[in-house]
Amino acid sequence: MTKITGFDTFDVRFPTSRTLDGSDAMNAAPDYSAAYLVIRTDAPGPGTGAELTGHGYTFTIGRGNDVQLAAIRALEPFLAGQDLDETLADLGGLYRRLVTDSPLHWLGPACGVIHMATGAVLNACWDLAARRAGKPLWLLLASMSPDQLADLVDFRYLADALTRDEAVGLLERGRGGLDERVAALRADGYPAYSTAPGWLGYSDERLAALCAEAVAQGFTQIKLKVGASLAGDVRRLAIARETVGEATGIAIDANQVWDVPTAIAWVGELTPFRPAWIEEPTSPDDILGTAAIRRGVRPVRVASGEHVANRVMFKQLLQAGAIDVMQIDACRVAGVNENIANLLLAAKFGVPVCPHAGGVGLCELVQHLSMFDYVAVSGTPRMIEWIDHLHEHFAVPAVVSGGRYRPPEAPGASTAMLPGSVAEYSYPSGAAWQGSGVR
Repeated sequence: MTKITGFDTFDVRFPTSRTLDGSDAMNAAPDYSAAYLVIRTDAPGPGTGAELTGHGYTFTIGRGNDVQLAAIRALEPFLAGQDLDETLADLGGLYRRLVTDSPLHWLGPACGVIHMATGAVLNACWDLAARRAGKPLWLLLASMSPDQLADLVDFRYLADALTRDEAVGLLERGRGGLDERVAALRADGYPAYSTAPGWLGYSDERLAALCAEAVAQGFTQIKLKVGASLAGDVRRLAIARETVGEATGIAIDANQVWDVPTAIAWVGELTPFRPAWIEEPTSPDDILGTAAIRRGVRPVRVASGEHVANRVMFKQLLQAGAIDVMQIDACRVAGVNENIANLLLAAKFGVPVCPHAGGVGLCELVQHLSMFDYVAVSGTPRMIEWIDHLHEHFAVPAVVSGGRYRPPEAPGASTAMLPGSVAEYSYPSGAAWQGSGVR
């Protein structure tokens, strides 16, 4: 019998605040970070003498990464010593145990630090499963039957919007043309949009240069951060629109800084620049407020999801007609299982899914979910956010060329970080943090 032997955890932080990469109206100088988990087993890795491992993480922006790691470690007793094959054969059951049966559940029922820690653990288990199967995660999911996929989802609290039978029906519909879509994905890739030009701390000159570069690289949409200053937003959007022309979309992202009246008025001032959508215009918890904003800013679309805590909140956003675009995050909810529920909810309501990927490792992981959605659920490619930094720290980095993600073919979830990068950027002992006056 092969077993899960335990967890290794690492506080990995990248000093992006030094260059203002990632800066927005809510977070002026973030350090993109990962509460990084390696699940150890005593099973041999395919074709190697090394033991099989699974890799997962939760994205943070610096302070508090240690708190997130503590939550991940608190879940270790639920897996250490468990039979590996039995665990991987019932990842739906593992989701239910961690989310609903754990004594830790009362600390944050389906939200917050514990829920995100659960996501890191489940994502690492999915990386294990895909490595053991010898397939990239997106293809492993696409090869599962509708009943197997439905077994991964907890339909409790969803049945007024999505039943198991409806989910199976959606997945059976998605089987039609699956092989052709897999071939098309491999041939053509998956559309991306670039947030590289849009960080709020960048100068106007850098904004213009990066906008031009994005168009030259084949991106058909960019995204700009807004919300710190209306006059500044008008100026920056004018520069971006003049640079990219009329054929390129410009999404805008307020990172939750407005209340409802402010959001409606502010977006109204920016409407002449024809935003593709306004992202996170208010608190992600304010379902009715988001719905009011959607009504108030038409024809500008509303997108949200980066900070939506769980499938129940997504259900309510969809039921309330609050969003035009669902933005799942690979690390905010409880891992792959809950994001399959989110994808199915979006398919039921006919809302496109364009994931959030603005953080270390998010592009790597969420590409698998979008590609699975395309080939096995929605049948339609949408767009995935692309942040062009920190990919060099991953063993199998996400690759975008010509404005399109190339589908990963290596077994796993693309979540393994390079050991050298983990050592260099471990906080506070890594070389990247020495002599820097760690914060």
